[in-house]
Amino acid sequence: MDWLSSIRAAIDYIEKHLTENITVQNIAEHVFLSPFLLQRSFSLMTVYGISEYIRYRRLYQAALDLQKTDAKVIDIALKYCYETPESFSKAFSRFHGVTPSQMRDGAVVKSFLPLTINITIQGGNQMDYKITPMFPFKVIGFERIFDNETAYAEIPKFWDEICEKYAFNVYAGNAPANPCEQALVDNCIGEYGICIDDIPGDKFRYLIAGKYIGGEVPDGMVLYEFPRGEWAVFNCIGPIPEALQNLNTRIFKEWLPGNPEYEICGNANVEWYDCINGEKTDPDYHSAVWIPVKKKS
Repeated sequence: MDWLSSIRAAIDYIEKHLTENITVQNIAEHVFLSPFLLQRSFSLMTVYGISEYIRYRRLYQAALDLQKTDAKVIDIALKYCYETPESFSKAFSRFHGVTPSQMRDGAVVKSFLPLTINITIQGGNQMDYKITPMFPFKVIGFERIFDNETAYAEIPKFWDEICEKYAFNVYAGNAPANPCEQALVDNCIGEYGICIDDIPGDKFRYLIAGKYIGGEVPDGMVLYEFPRGEWAVFNCIGPIPEALQNLNTRIFKEWLPGNPEYEICGNANVEWYDCINGEKTDPDYHSAVWIPVKKKS
């Protein structure tokens, strides 16, 4: 199943199971993608998280049920996987702007129809990338587990926390005061932001990392090794996070769907940041996205 077909199949699966307790894991298994890649590609291509999309579709269908049937509110709530009428009414009012009883009396339904995915190939602005082989390499860094649904909001806070706790002293020009600060300097930790999808369910590991040069691994830090393989390396010029977010969107909306040669493989991807030249807010700041790929058979 190609990339675009997988996303369309995910939407079809959701439509057929709106009244069941489906999870991102269920959908991912059905369309043969990892939960992380499914969630990321779905949100980049549709601007909705999967759980958010399911919730909106259920609330739209619930409004139609209220207006077209005599079913009790509690029965409609249970039908669309809400545990109590109170939780259903709260979500319903937040989405539609009216209560379930007002909807039954004829209030206007807020429409939310099933998504259709169409890709338009645009010319005149080619992506700057190359396919390059890489030998195995290890990284060292600080790790945290994130939920797919909230990761975009929470990961920048993780960066701020690590910078304040471990980088502030050495960035000020002082000698490292502890093993973590020493490892940060020796291994250029902060050069990579790495997503690793090896946790069952709707979560993934994220590392603020640098290339491991050997030596002690301090408490609170971890190692991760990438195997030998081919990577698609996409160069990015511009202030971040905006420039990288735009690049990621283009990768998933333009490069991956229907790509005749390559597909994603492995369970991790990397964002690279230039830690030597320029500031991340500069208009010519250099960063990159690395994605492990393999040739299609």
